Amino acid sequence: MVIEKTVAQSAAQIAQPRPMQFAAADSSSAGWSARQSGFSRLVLLLVIGVLIGLFFAFDLSQYLTLTFLKEVRTAATAFVAANPSLSTLGFFGFYVLVTGLSLPGAALMTLAAGAIFGFWWGLAIVSFASTIGATLAMVISRSLLRDWVQAKFSQQLATVNEGLQRDGGFYLFSIRMVPLLPFFIINLVMGLTHISAWQFYWVSQTGMFAGTIFFVFAGTQLAQVSSIGDVLSPGLIGALTLLGLFPLIARKAIQWLTKLRRAADQPNLDS
Repeated sequence: MVIEKTVAQSAAQIAQPRPMQFAAADSSSAGWSARQSGFSRLVLLLVIGVLIGLFFAFDLSQYLTLTFLKEVRTAATAFVAANPSLSTLGFFGFYVLVTGLSLPGAALMTLAAGAIFGFWWGLAIVSFASTIGATLAMVISRSLLRDWVQAKFSQQLATVNEGLQRDGGFYLFSIRMVPLLPFFIINLVMGLTHISAWQFYWVSQTGMFAGTIFFVFAGTQLAQVSSIGDVLSPGLIGALTLLGLFPLIARKAIQWLTKLRRAADQPNLDS
């Protein structure tokens, strides 16, 4: 009986939960996860820093100029014709990298897409590469650069938060169509808002599409400039005119859409 009683007591003790030990284990696991997350963030920051440093160390911005584009247009067009898949992937990847790291040169690359790939294929490349890169920049801002963006762009963040609270995703659409802020600032600041990555992606692609059309088309015309006489070509004058009028046209369109939206909301408020 004594042995049976002892065995029963031992079994009960073994089966009895030990909250302090589990709590310690949970705490240790949480600490390890936090350290692992912090290490991953540090590695990503180092990778981003190295990539940006290499961009400026090798002065890659010298290749993102209109002069260089004109010099290599013929050779680049021939390379694209001979290697369509490789050239498309390379250009697409570099565009995403430039935009995602908020490096200078996205506007010139948009012109280059029209000059090298032609209007339709250049438009498709830029539309998706620019939006993916912008979303990448937004995610980097949200996960890695929150404190820096908050300190650097606090005034712009206040404006954006006010606009999102007032108009929701339509506000992002409007500042994509009418560039009230530089696009790289929009990407970074939006990372500190409540907007989801998916909503940011599709609203940005829709809002930037009209501007992308104009810039890619301008690229198809600017690529043909080889002398002073070409500057007066009807196609180039038309492209530059569209670029100049686009902000005004976009602003008017946004004002019109805003009036329609408020008029549609008014009956709901009255009821």
